[in-house]
Amino acid sequence: MGSERQGGRRMGVWAATAVVTGEAISLGIFLTPAGMAKSLGSPALLGAVWCGMAVITLAGALCFTELAVRWPQVGGEYVYLRQGFGRRVAFLYGWMAAVVMYPGVAAALSVGTVPYVLALVALPEWLARALPALILLALGAMNYFGTRLNRGVMTALNWLKVPVLGGLVAWALASGHAAAANLTPLMTRRAGSDPLMGAIAGAAISAFFCFGGWWEAGKIAGEVRDPRRTLPIAFTGGVLVVTAMYLLVSFAFVAVVPMQRIENNTAFVAQFGQALFGAAGGRVLSGCVVLCVVSGLMVLSMAVPRVTYALARAEGGGDGQTGLLAAFGRLDPRFGTPANAVLLQTGMALAVLGLGAFDRILAFIIFSAVVFLALTAATLFRTAEPVRRWWFPLAPIVFLVGSGVLAAMLLLHSWRPSLLGAAVVLAGLPVRWLLVRGKDMEPARATEISMI
Repeated sequence: MGSERQGGRRMGVWAATAVVTGEAISLGIFLTPAGMAKSLGSPALLGAVWCGMAVITLAGALCFTELAVRWPQVGGEYVYLRQGFGRRVAFLYGWMAAVVMYPGVAAALSVGTVPYVLALVALPEWLARALPALILLALGAMNYFGTRLNRGVMTALNWLKVPVLGGLVAWALASGHAAAANLTPLMTRRAGSDPLMGAIAGAAISAFFCFGGWWEAGKIAGEVRDPRRTLPIAFTGGVLVVTAMYLLVSFAFVAVVPMQRIENNTAFVAQFGQALFGAAGGRVLSGCVVLCVVSGLMVLSMAVPRVTYALARAEGGGDGQTGLLAAFGRLDPRFGTPANAVLLQTGMALAVLGLGAFDRILAFIIFSAVVFLALTAATLFRTAEPVRRWWFPLAPIVFLVGSGVLAAMLLLHSWRPSLLGAAVVLAGLPVRWLLVRGKDMEPARATEISMI
């Protein structure tokens, strides 16, 4: 496969950073902090969990930056795992990402958007039921017919939500609705809080979910201009923006709505909106939620087909090959997009949506996702050329330890779905044997997977 044409690298710092922040600042920023605050019962504990997860995430971002700079190709984790752990492990990640996990995430987010859209616009019942599918189809079409418009809209929406969320925090402070008394005493846990260890474990897992998606920039690295300069800024800058947003929004929430009054995640959005904007609060907050979720979905729909494309290029033999897998490794001759990979991703998301199985898929697969993230960071210990960075080996060790603790928490609290999810991932081995039998005899090639 030839090297990538420079003309194909059109994403700059703003677009790449928007990919890092896009999925992380989504529906969770409105729902999760309320549940975490109620469970932890202490502003100090809430801040400590966010900061602890930020440290782990920043360590991971440093690792992914190094990997993306070394292999600035489309595919992200698939490419890195293939270099570090071989074809089978990389295929299992691609199988999980393209066929199982990301379709479930896309379906869940599209369904989660509907109540907030209905709070803004009255829709007929049939249209409300069809709305999640229409959202998925619209995003699939934007990715199929070209990345320029999709990239521009995605960048604009994801950067727009930063001042929108900042404006919510500023209004909470300037309008006098926030009260410092709701945050004090900082250390004392409020009545009704959950048992301490269980609360910390649950909050840590929730915080990981919220930060989830910061790694997506690696999937589009082959389309980034000057990756050695752009990707470090995107990863580290994006994680810092996400951390600042979650800390500011969380404390603004608690300053406006005392922990004792938080009923549940969903009701909290209405509580916070009503406190700030009165009767119009529900509509204002609903608009913010829709902005955050749609922009996050745009990142997802852009990034994930690149994994399928990279997998198909590597396993299917690239150009000139035939067969089911090779078909997903081709670009549309007119639009220059991984069109078949986009169709697969959209079709799988629609199938998961139709089955109504996205909640179960997410519960099953999150343990495996954490394991693959840890393996990806561990690739730095297996590179032919040693890593010479000021943060090595501390950053990968911090990320591996943090990921290991999260995986252990998931096993302790949800061992059955975690193990079932691992079994689903391992089912990719016979699938790979059927698709690529005979090709394992070929030597592995550390070549660039190009997008032109």
